Amino acid sequence: MPESKSAVITSALPYANGEIHLGHIASTYLPADIFTRFLKLNGIEAYHICATDDFGTPILIRAEKEKQSPEEYVARWNMRDREDFSSLGISFDFFYKTSSKENVEFVQYVFKKLREYGHIYDQNVIQFYCTFDDKFLPDRYVIGKCPNCGAENQYSDLCEKCGRVPDQILDPKCAICDRTPVKKESAHYFFRLSNFGDRLKEWLSTNPNLQPEVRNYVINWINEGLQDWDITRDLSWGVPIPLAEAEDKVFYGWFDNHLCYISSLVKFISDKGGDGKKFWNESQVYHFIGKDIVYHHYLFLPAMRLGIDSEYKLPDYMPTRGHLMLQNKKISKSRNWYIGLKDFTLAFNPDYLRFYIASVVTYSQDDLNFDFDAFYERINNELIANIGNFVNRALSFTQKSFGGRVPEPSSIDGSLEKELGATVDDVNKLLTGNEIDRALKRIMKYGSYMNQYFQANAPWANKDTAGTTLYVAVNAVRSLALLLEPFIPFSCEKIWRQLKLSGSVHQQTWESAKDINAIPTGHQLGRIEPIFRKIEAKEIEQWKGKLGKP
Repeated sequence: MPESKSAVITSALPYANGEIHLGHIASTYLPADIFTRFLKLNGIEAYHICATDDFGTPILIRAEKEKQSPEEYVARWNMRDREDFSSLGISFDFFYKTSSKENVEFVQYVFKKLREYGHIYDQNVIQFYCTFDDKFLPDRYVIGKCPNCGAENQYSDLCEKCGRVPDQILDPKCAICDRTPVKKESAHYFFRLSNFGDRLKEWLSTNPNLQPEVRNYVINWINEGLQDWDITRDLSWGVPIPLAEAEDKVFYGWFDNHLCYISSLVKFISDKGGDGKKFWNESQVYHFIGKDIVYHHYLFLPAMRLGIDSEYKLPDYMPTRGHLMLQNKKISKSRNWYIGLKDFTLAFNPDYLRFYIASVVTYSQDDLNFDFDAFYERINNELIANIGNFVNRALSFTQKSFGGRVPEPSSIDGSLEKELGATVDDVNKLLTGNEIDRALKRIMKYGSYMNQYFQANAPWANKDTAGTTLYVAVNAVRSLALLLEPFIPFSCEKIWRQLKLSGSVHQQTWESAKDINAIPTGHQLGRIEPIFRKIEAKEIEQWKGKLGKP
């Protein structure tokens, strides 16, 4: 558990320029949601904060193509993103936007402080300019070859293959008209990232909570030498630079977007009547990200906070995970090799997706794979055959044999309480360490243990011990509902209602999952019905058939 009694959990900000798909949620949003739910069950004042990333060239390009103002365009996607996340049960305590008044003012404040401390300088630079479209071409307006790894069709501000920010893109083309741009001089502001190498290495080396493999290659980047960072752009859409001589320029998106973690949390706490800055600095801070944005989060983010004398603390943890493949292929919207999140949750119980992703998402940068056949097997043969089978047998047999009232036990084998306690402690330790897949596997092991107990004691045949068997089983169902709540919250709430317990499963305490006597003798259960529905093979074939087709 965090040393602090409060925690701030952030997820990488989604660009406000398209629907959320399965690839988005695996590395960042679902792990962060599971972790936040777990902390809350443990009594930690934990808040999951996110926002849409409203600025930058991708937004402007798409808004121009759809003949909308950027303000209209991002407002539409902000609302849609909230709906998409909600469909999977990903619950943000506060979901805001980088274009908010609070974030704009905070970004300008940080810039002024960095400039005051000598970390900002201005310099004329040669920049790509499209004579056909009559505009400078920053970042994603330019596509070319990465000078670091040779990957083709990469944006000038980030190579999606090697994860680095190219120093100078090769074979550049205008992203709008596909013509070769010319070079033209423009004045810009730079952040002295090169001055922070030693301080960044010290932070990386002394923070034991960072993943070793990530830390090591970031340190290698630093050892190769950091380049100062151009933080401004010739654009009409972005956070304005608060200088009279730069009124036609805005900040680069990667300068302002991670500051929105702080500005959003501060607003959220302030609206509750608290001190947002104090809350941030006294809490454990977790930034959940995918491996494609390591460069920005392990270099730019901490350097900027160090540059303002750590007025806002650096992250304690940055859980970093790999990308999601689909049927062993890279997800691609242009080739229609992707699945929209909301489409999927309309077709299947959203907890099926949560369960499957949680079962394969390792705490590493290894890429994951969504495989429809594996999804079919895991849901039908693990979730339903294990958890669904035990819950339904325990509750329906109690309904049938005892009128839905929890029977009175005789003596309860001490090994049952011992196994439950060990399960809760093991899962607690694994989730604290962000080992989501291993934690779920441990819960499933307990489910198998209880299925074996139920089958071995056969309450349908052993009338003398049936009361004890069902008393233990019903209480074990309650414990499973608590243990699984971070993973499959919709289904656990259904279980809670069938148990006819007060309140909501989301409001309980983690430690109470150990209580083998929580539901007393005589307690009346609610209406019992199967929690899950088996997936049909034809459903899977239909979905597989949709991939790659226009």
